[in-house]
Amino acid sequence: MAMAARLLEQYRKDVAPALAEEFSVSNALAVPRLAKVVVSIGVGVADDQDARLDAAAAELALITGQKPVMTRARKSISNFKLREGMKVGLKVTLRGQRMYEFLDRLVSLAIPRVKDFRGLNPSGFDGRGNYNMGLSEQTVFPEIDPDKVQFVQGMNIAMITTARTDEQARRLLSLLGVPFRT
Repeated sequence: MAMAARLLEQYRKDVAPALAEEFSVSNALAVPRLAKVVVSIGVGVADDQDARLDAAAAELALITGQKPVMTRARKSISNFKLREGMKVGLKVTLRGQRMYEFLDRLVSLAIPRVKDFRGLNPSGFDGRGNYNMGLSEQTVFPEIDPDKVQFVQGMNIAMITTARTDEQARRLLSLLGVPFRT
């Protein structure tokens, strides 16, 4: 049997009991937890830029440990020279063990490597207990060799929780080590 992720063990041992006590939750299944993490990269209109899309897919697979899925435009927008069905980005949905391992690497390795970092913006919550953040480049992850990067690419990271309020989600993510600005 594989060893559980460090952050998952921390959640089970320390975070869940603390949240249950803090929010007066008697049912263990009602304690807020991380449901999934979605990492996405938008590459613009990629129909004419297959090299850029392939490079982004390879780097996203390296970072997350999972093969990304192609995202396509839902509708046509003539100002952007965009047609319905064109390739516009990539995304990976992480759950379970991989999700906790990715979050651990994000919090302990990648975020501290961001230049002039002073904490994540606390206004990234959506009102339903989910948090969204962006990174301006993929080179903050240790898996990516900056010398081999052809295209500097930003990414969005969405942390979906089972929390009912932003306050519960902020507390959950803080206890998991996500550094918010005060």
